[in-house]
Amino acid sequence: MNTQSNGGPGVVEEDAVPAEQPLGSRAPHFIKRSRPLHMSWQVGVFVVGLAVVVAGVIMLPLPGPGWLVIFGGMAIWATEFVWAQLVLRWTKRKVTEAAQKALDPKVRRRNIILTTIGMVIIAAALAVYVWKFGFAMPWNVSE
Repeated sequence: MNTQSNGGPGVVEEDAVPAEQPLGSRAPHFIKRSRPLHMSWQVGVFVVGLAVVVAGVIMLPLPGPGWLVIFGGMAIWATEFVWAQLVLRWTKRKVTEAAQKALDPKVRRRNIILTTIGMVIIAAALAVYVWKFGFAMPWNVSE
């Protein structure tokens, strides 16, 4: 008899929550055995992660994927530091909750209505400006 067809151990539940990785260092075993080597490894991971996070912060006002780079730096830190692992878990949970909320039909309808109202207000303000001043740029308008 096939174990997967009768609900045996081969059946995978859809609601099963994936097991999270244990917290802590993911350094190779030979590095963890030596305390000075492990400390050097942690300092190196921290410096590389810091450089990536700083680059992401610089990219926030400049062109570039700032937030993506910042989360990449956090992922680098999470390979070694528990606090970064906890921050990433919290961030993933919040992003998942926001995505589920955004898919709610009531929330989508509200967002579409608010966006439409905002666009109508902007179009009305633009129409009033063009009616009053024509197509002149604001710095060229003289009254």
